[in-house]
Amino acid sequence: MTVTTSALYPPVSATADAERAVQLLDHSRALVRPALAEAVGRLHPWVGEMAAYSFGWCEAGGTPAVAAGGKGLRQALAVLGAEAAGAPASAGVSAAVAVELVHVFSLLHDDIMDGDATRRGRPTVWKAYGTGPAVLTGDALFALAVETLAAAPGGHVPSAVRHLSTALNDLVSGQADDLLFESRPWTGPEAVGPDEYQAMAEHKTGALLGCAAALGAVLAGAPAATVTALDRAGRHLGVAFQVIDDLLGIWGDPAVTGKPVHADLRRRKKTFPVLAALDTPAAVRPLARLLEGAEELDDATAHRAAAVIEEAGGRNAALAEAHRHIAHVHACLDSLPTASHAADDLRELLAFLVRREM
Repeated sequence: MTVTTSALYPPVSATADAERAVQLLDHSRALVRPALAEAVGRLHPWVGEMAAYSFGWCEAGGTPAVAAGGKGLRQALAVLGAEAAGAPASAGVSAAVAVELVHVFSLLHDDIMDGDATRRGRPTVWKAYGTGPAVLTGDALFALAVETLAAAPGGHVPSAVRHLSTALNDLVSGQADDLLFESRPWTGPEAVGPDEYQAMAEHKTGALLGCAAALGAVLAGAPAATVTALDRAGRHLGVAFQVIDDLLGIWGDPAVTGKPVHADLRRRKKTFPVLAALDTPAAVRPLARLLEGAEELDDATAHRAAAVIEEAGGRNAALAEAHRHIAHVHACLDSLPTASHAADDLRELLAFLVRREM
């Protein structure tokens, strides 16, 4: 059985709301792309080529790519965050560039740590150029992000740099926990619990989304209540997206995810549905027996494990958890001190992206 995020939002076709969300993404990319390209252009030419490849702007070797980049969610969050603070969208450009650079830096290093050979249907940077060059490019993007934010106009740069630094520390902590989870047992006192997993997801995935939503507001001089509401909204959004990704990693349609069915189970990843199922006494022994070992699971074992997880309520628990965090996102946006069209735009963007099974 496959799962789609229609369980979180009703299915949609080309509605006015969906069209508005696409417009928001397109607008933010068009606004941010020149500044992002200018920043990448300041890098060493070889490093700059690898950075451009990682953004999807060119092929390995520098030939311009036919189709460029991803959806640009973090850019849109930064721009809308500035607007939510009552500032023009342009006030969020430096924040958008900084968080996009950090995001791609994290992907470069994640791909190396996870051994992932492809991303968006292309070889990852370390596969295309080598591990050392990919690490170097990630480091360069990290430095460039800090430099870009430090050079932003206005008198709120120190606060913005502190905010980005906090998010970066959280991101590293989340990545460290995620790596450590791999060596921890499936059962017993040292096993990873669902609550511990959520904390990891908030740090690894949510921290940068929260930073993206709040950083434009920080640069615009927004009150602390606005910054906090936007940061919390992004963090809850990150956990929701991580749990949705976990669901799709087991029950997702390969035509949508680009991964084989039960992909995360085959790799024995400790994802939320698995940990929720292991938290139930009836499933813990049979599921642990299926998952223990070092080799990738075969088709039959992965299928049995998925069935046990679903019977134990792991799938429903994950859907409920995603619902809970999405509700928190809306509550955070509702708490913004002043009514803002940007908050409405953020809601439309959220609904659209979740429906598209991001």
